[in-house]
Amino acid sequence: MRALHHPDVSTVALPSVLNALADEVRLMVVRQLAEAGGVVCGQFDVPVSMSTLSHHLKVLREAGILRVTPQGSFRRHELRLPEMEARFPGVLTSILQATP
Repeated sequence: MRALHHPDVSTVALPSVLNALADEVRLMVVRQLAEAGGVVCGQFDVPVSMSTLSHHLKVLREAGILRVTPQGSFRRHELRLPEMEARFPGVLTSILQATP
């Protein structure tokens, strides 16, 4: 399994983060990650195909919002909440609190 690029959160711009979170499916993914602490790719409960989900996960990863780590033959996705809170205090937490 090839390694994926994760941006250094100190280089992430706020518009990139907000743009990544401006999609209903990506908000669903972030909410599930926040509740579960981490999710293996095939375990997300979203109303899109696996290829579309992969695109959404890539957008979130490239925006610095989530980290993907290999777990056997799967990939585990986790929020980078502490890093995002250090970079943009309260932004991700507020969005999570405002989403149903």
